[in-house]
Amino acid sequence: MDGPGISRSVRRADLKAVGEIRRALRELMRHRCGTDAAEVAELLITELVTNALVHTEEGAEVSASLAADRLRVEVRDFAGKRPRPYVPTADDGTHGRGLLLVQALADDWGVAAPDLGRGKVVWFELERGHEVGPA
Repeated sequence: MDGPGISRSVRRADLKAVGEIRRALRELMRHRCGTDAAEVAELLITELVTNALVHTEEGAEVSASLAADRLRVEVRDFAGKRPRPYVPTADDGTHGRGLLLVQALADDWGVAAPDLGRGKVVWFELERGHEVGPA
């Protein structure tokens, strides 16, 4: 995607970096996207980066690019294990719903394995003017 963007490396277990990435994304989207799109993007990038840091043994690479009509965010980790779909259990507390949020709120999303077993990229896209429908 052509256009402005961000790229960050995040060390393993550096959860305070999540706030820094959110601020960078907010600045990238400022004045170019609607409020709903910016808030959804911040929520989804938080979910993906947190998942990468909590569920893998290494850090992550985060990139976001903003084209005229679309935001694309990619979070790459270095674990070959693919994310598992959420299956509710009686004792799951607050864990396990991040990918459900991505699936429900993104205009498009997916998982790619660019290095044949050495990591994956979980990505999402939001169209410009993305709006969240009524609950």
